[in-house]
Amino acid sequence: MKMKNILLSALALTFALTSCNEWLDVMPDNRAEVDTAEKVEKLLVSAYPENAYIMMAEVSSDNVDDFGEDSPYVNRLYTQIYQWDEVTETDNEDPKQVWSALYGAITNANQALAAIEEMGADTPELQASKGEALLCRAYHHFMLASIFCKAYNPATAATDLGIPYMDAPETELNPKYERGTVAEVFEKIEKDLKEGLPLVNDAGYSVPKYHFNQKAAYTFASRFYLNYGKWDECIEWASKALGTAPKEVLRDYETLKSLPKDLAVVGPQYNSTNAKNNFLIQTAYSALGLLFGPYYYESRITGGNMLMQTELLNLAPWGGFAPATGSYTYGNMYKLTPYVYVATGFDKTIWPRLNYLFEYTDPVAGIGYYRTIYAAFTGEEALLNRAEAYIMKEMYEEALADMNLWTNNTLNAARCERTTLTDESIKEWVNGMEYYTDDAPTPKKALNPILTSFEQGSDMEAYVHAILYIRRVEFYMMGMRWFDVKRYGIEITRRKLGTTLEVLETYDRLTKDDERRAIQLPKDVITAGLTPNPR
Repeated sequence: MKMKNILLSALALTFALTSCNEWLDVMPDNRAEVDTAEKVEKLLVSAYPENAYIMMAEVSSDNVDDFGEDSPYVNRLYTQIYQWDEVTETDNEDPKQVWSALYGAITNANQALAAIEEMGADTPELQASKGEALLCRAYHHFMLASIFCKAYNPATAATDLGIPYMDAPETELNPKYERGTVAEVFEKIEKDLKEGLPLVNDAGYSVPKYHFNQKAAYTFASRFYLNYGKWDECIEWASKALGTAPKEVLRDYETLKSLPKDLAVVGPQYNSTNAKNNFLIQTAYSALGLLFGPYYYESRITGGNMLMQTELLNLAPWGGFAPATGSYTYGNMYKLTPYVYVATGFDKTIWPRLNYLFEYTDPVAGIGYYRTIYAAFTGEEALLNRAEAYIMKEMYEEALADMNLWTNNTLNAARCERTTLTDESIKEWVNGMEYYTDDAPTPKKALNPILTSFEQGSDMEAYVHAILYIRRVEFYMMGMRWFDVKRYGIEITRRKLGTTLEVLETYDRLTKDDERRAIQLPKDVITAGLTPNPR
């Protein structure tokens, strides 16, 4: 795979350029030429990162297992991330590339904002662009904080290390940055969010789903406030994203399941801009389509049959089938059945959520970039964010209504005991399981929440287990589970698997207070002067 060239500033921030072979060592003077609304709109195309955080988050979570050193095509970067080790390997999805891509996108958003201010921002077009730029800046800082900082904790946010918040273009050759605190970062994100949300306007986009359109912006707001512990605001913005008929912005599984069961056919439709539930579509230099594809590529670290049978798909609150060695009955519980691949040293269960593409830069030499297309925000996320916020407010009837919108839309009624959950069925499901242990894994992992509190055996705990299970199914492969693990202090054991449903050994555990929950900053950034995360 060919790597993109990058420009490192004083803190190794990457600014994406038009050519892989062009380098600059001074700040670009051509930013002064952004003097029309059209030029601002073109600049904002670069305010979205071309490197994705998904692999780093998903492989850090409990959605994957270690199938051992003998598995084919072992990727050392993925193994280091899986083991929460110091990352020394480089690739398009290592911490340095993700950090650099996000700050590079922020730089372009700031340049757009500066140009808009200089022009007066007095036209509808410029106002809409200002809203988009502010949303981009807020979202990218939010993702940097979500990855490289501890989860927002009201008790410790004022002292937990944050990330530099870049709210203006760089004008110095060697700028100095401070990390600040998580509390300060969240305050600045909220400020940008509140200013940007009223300005977002879909009218000027030829393809709104490639930009922070209104529904994508509202869904991001609901995600931010869910992670901030502001439940009313989460509900407000999720409701704006969903509108008065939430069912109409959920995925059309009836059409997807009618297609031939072929990733090359279903995948593009899953991530299509025409899909009513896809609010924001992004592309990235990424091998995610291989990692979560029907390939031997990186078969050591992946999600396989044992995980699906015991934690992720099979032991569900909607009932269905008990786990059985060699049985893949869980796939029939969903309208869109998972793709199950099992061979010698090769055990993967996937959904068509990450399209694999290859962009040739030299077809004769056969070199180029791995690319992935994915939905960054969806109607399903807005719905589940709202359901969780309802649970935090003990509005269980409203939470059930949203959860059942998801179950009725997603599940195959013919193969489940129920597709409509009730208060009784949720409690029966939770109370009927033991808490997860390494010897007897279950979906019910002990919770140590940092944004709220509840007792074991309480109604709230039961509902939280249910919504976390649904979220784990909905966002499998997409990295979101890692942020749920952080928010709820879920502990994870690393294990090495042999043949199907056989654990050879367990070798590490991420405890609820483990410092490794904040991924370490890139080495270049630490060398340049930023304080590293504690270890």
